[in-house]
Amino acid sequence: MKLLTLGINHHTAPVAIREKVAFDPEFLQEALHNLRQHLVGANQAGLPEATILSTCNRTEVYCAANDSNAANLLHEATFDWLAKTQRLAPSSLKPHIYSLPQSEAVRHTFRVACGLDSMVIGETQILGQMKDAVRTASDAGVLGTYLNQLFQKTFSVAKEVRGSTEIGTHSISMAAAAVRLSERIFETIQDQRVLFIGAGEMINLCATHFVAHKPKNVAIANRTIERGEELAGSIANQNIEAESFKLSELPQRLHEFDIVVSSTASSLPIIGLGLVESALKHRRHKPMVMIDLAVPRDFEPEIARLNDVYLYTVDDLGMMIQTGASLRQAAVSQAEAIIEDRVGNFMHWMQGRNAVPIIQDIQQQGEQLRQLELERAMKRLMRGDDPQEVLQAMAQGLTNKFLHGSLNALQHSNGAERDALIKLLPKLFALQTKPEDQ
Repeated sequence: MKLLTLGINHHTAPVAIREKVAFDPEFLQEALHNLRQHLVGANQAGLPEATILSTCNRTEVYCAANDSNAANLLHEATFDWLAKTQRLAPSSLKPHIYSLPQSEAVRHTFRVACGLDSMVIGETQILGQMKDAVRTASDAGVLGTYLNQLFQKTFSVAKEVRGSTEIGTHSISMAAAAVRLSERIFETIQDQRVLFIGAGEMINLCATHFVAHKPKNVAIANRTIERGEELAGSIANQNIEAESFKLSELPQRLHEFDIVVSSTASSLPIIGLGLVESALKHRRHKPMVMIDLAVPRDFEPEIARLNDVYLYTVDDLGMMIQTGASLRQAAVSQAEAIIEDRVGNFMHWMQGRNAVPIIQDIQQQGEQLRQLELERAMKRLMRGDDPQEVLQAMAQGLTNKFLHGSLNALQHSNGAERDALIKLLPKLFALQTKPEDQ
């Protein structure tokens, strides 16, 4: 069985590349089915398993396939599928891709879940995103024994690391970084009007951080008005003026806001250059801070060229949150040690699973031999033969058949093969070492 993790992340690719590789959550199950069909078509033996994790900072494909061919065939088939599915030239994608087989894939999965591979070391959001990805793969019917075991072990390791280390201490979240960037432009958040576009987990986190600074008022723009109203209601309960409106009303209202934070699942930008230029005219070119937490991006990149707009992407926030690294290093070292030990445990489990087919074959053959000798003994007893002689014959027959294969292999071997069998057979038959051999 071959394991593989193939993908890109914020370490290997800028947001301009990551947004082209990201998957729309609505079509993730369809993508998983297509990936499995592609791997089967690439002559992978058995039915492959797959999971796709796609966030603002990474898109990773996890595969498990019973491949009797070279391991690089699984890599080639998965890479080929990713490039074709996302309509990217392989040459443009290849420099940013990492491909991790077997124990490297296990180690990487553990590190991602523990927040060691995140922009914010120790952040917890990625664990929830990984659980969502696993749930999607399970619902799609492409999560088999090996990946299911891998992710269940991953979640256990993440819980252990967070419970026994201070990995989350001294970290600055993306939401907190968004507030700090806004404060670089506006002396205080209290005098500003803040607009959140979207109503997902990231926007909820950002809203919590901004609301703590008591902004002048807050608005939520979302495609589904009910979710926006729910978030606005929770903000209003903290004695802050809050409202919600449909995303379709954004062109008429964008100019009202000083800080705009967006994180949607749109595959295309929802805020274009012309819309922002119009908003600036209404504002008489009063500065605007725009924070794009989406991948693919919600703001057209050209907006950054406008003099009165301060546009930040997830990569900009990532540069800011690389503080406190030295304070977290001790916890990181502890986490890495735990992960390394658990990788060994999982690989041992995988090796044990690889022995299952031969164990089943041995058990089946043993049952056939038992049944054959038992039938012979029963026939002799029905003929009236002496029961003691029948039992002795049955025992002798079982012993001969049990030993035949091993003794025959030993007698017909020579050289290195014979030496290997001589060392192996005592272990297989649990032979006691003679005193003179000790």
